[in-house]
Amino acid sequence: MDLGRDDHDSARGDLTDRQLARLEPLLPAGKKPGRPPTWTRRQLLDGIRWRTRAGTPWRDVPERYGPWDRVYDLFRRWQRDDTWTWILEQLRVQADTQGLITGDVSVDSTICRAPSTPPTRVKQGSAARAARRDRHRARPGARQIEAPQPL
Repeated sequence: MDLGRDDHDSARGDLTDRQLARLEPLLPAGKKPGRPPTWTRRQLLDGIRWRTRAGTPWRDVPERYGPWDRVYDLFRRWQRDDTWTWILEQLRVQADTQGLITGDVSVDSTICRAPSTPPTRVKQGSAARAARRDRHRARPGARQIEAPQPL
């Protein structure tokens, strides 16, 4: 069974070689010269993707993706400078150019249902209380409170 992985070390949901080849031209170039990074950008991206899919705290990112703070740092840096937005926009442009995005709209009517039973009681708000108060004040024999006279 092919799960879309290219090498045996990758986990389910990690980027394939083909996906990475498509993303690499869109990724910003590293700015720091010198020693090569300990953790590859692919590992860090897979860590970001894992955390996004799992919905767990950053500290729970598996070690195979690098230290959680490095994964989070890359995510936040690209979030602050709108790199994620730019990458998504470029992928949309590429897909549209290739005719992969169509203008079809589909509406599923199964989610537009009326409730099976009507509400049994309507909550009384301030308007209902005011009307009740006015009816009470208008009854014969009810104590009338006069408005104070201006000085």
